[in-house]
Amino acid sequence: MSKVEGGMKCVKYLLFVFNFIFWLMGSFVLAVGLWLRFDPETVSLLNGDKAPDTFFIGVYILIGAGGLVMLVGFFGCCGAVRESQCLLGSFFACLLIIFGAEVAAGVFGFLNKDKIISDVQTFYATTYNENNNGTLIISYQKVLNCCGTMKSPCSDSTTDIKDCETGIKEFFNSKLYIIGYVGIGIAGVMIIGMIFSMVLCCAIRNSREVI
Repeated sequence: MSKVEGGMKCVKYLLFVFNFIFWLMGSFVLAVGLWLRFDPETVSLLNGDKAPDTFFIGVYILIGAGGLVMLVGFFGCCGAVRESQCLLGSFFACLLIIFGAEVAAGVFGFLNKDKIISDVQTFYATTYNENNNGTLIISYQKVLNCCGTMKSPCSDSTTDIKDCETGIKEFFNSKLYIIGYVGIGIAGVMIIGMIFSMVLCCAIRNSREVI
């Protein structure tokens, strides 16, 4: 079995370093996804029986992609060290799948931002009209530092307290931008990984053909 030499050997080690960083980034994406899913503030706002679950769809995509990135990063490191076309080919194929998942999470976060916020606002307004002293309403007011709705503001609230529909928009805007930027950012980094893996695969194949 021949080994790649010269410039391609440099590519080999660059790919190994990239995959190690890639594994660390997968850990970061997974951590962000788990944080968004189990963040006490977010969960407290979406734990009602009729609460919309659209927000968590993007979070689940992020968690799944983060876990796959970690796994693929590990196999990519092994493939680079062993100069295995099989492992590198599998790595490239998995990168394409994860690339699609990350872009989907990012696009989902941006394109569905208004719908997710609207669903949560509608859920809050409906619950508020049914019982404005319920546990869920109190949770919204405590987490978002808000009171009432745009149509039914709290009569005893001060001028610096916003209505909860505005609070919901601000809160979920920040969360959804995290999903969007993380998803699209990681997807961009994957393009570099795919280029490196293709170059190294071609180098390994050519070196074996020469022997």
